[in-house]
Amino acid sequence: MTRAALLVLADGRFPAGGHAHSGGAEEAVKAGRITGAASLEDFCRGRLHTAGLVAAALAAAAAAGGDPAELDAAADARTPSPALRTAARKLGRQLTRAARAVWPSDELDALARAFPKGAHQPVVLGLAARAAGLGPEDAAHCAAYESVSGPATAVVRLLSLDPFSATAVLARLAPETDRVVDRAVAAGRAAVAAGADALPSASAPLLEIGAEGHAGWPVRLFAS
Repeated sequence: MTRAALLVLADGRFPAGGHAHSGGAEEAVKAGRITGAASLEDFCRGRLHTAGLVAAALAAAAAAGGDPAELDAAADARTPSPALRTAARKLGRQLTRAARAVWPSDELDALARAFPKGAHQPVVLGLAARAAGLGPEDAAHCAAYESVSGPATAVVRLLSLDPFSATAVLARLAPETDRVVDRAVAAGRAAVAAGADALPSASAPLLEIGAEGHAGWPVRLFAS
């Protein structure tokens, strides 16, 4: 295991397409649910404990050796919004391309053949972590952090929020992020042994509804 590889994978500049997605923040800004640092923190906390937990558990399970096809089906079942499923697969396809170039892997090659239009991004993230010599905890940390860092970065653009304030939100959420990762890793390991039903299915209905509305906007800064 190399911690430098974890930094590469978690780096926002890793060419996996995440910069084009706001994690629901664009819709929340327009709806008035995010207006500044305090409401951004509330939004990110909610996302962390729902979509973030699910993504982190899927990534941990994939990194621990879970069946990618079973995990992808589980991700589909936990993503009611067609718009979010499409976004997750687009991100998965881009991450697969990037990871195969950086960490060549038979497992990533097999995933690309099985899912030519892209597997769900957290599943790909887990396999990318595995290819990089990282473990379930590392994959879960990447997924959980992405679930809050994406919206925080987007809101800096959307509201011209002070970047220091946005980063302070992420710092305040760090202890909770670690706790979510602990839950996710335990669930991911359980899923490898007992099947995908062991994975969490925490939901965020407003994110799902907002994603469907956002997908129909004629003009938007972010893809999701």
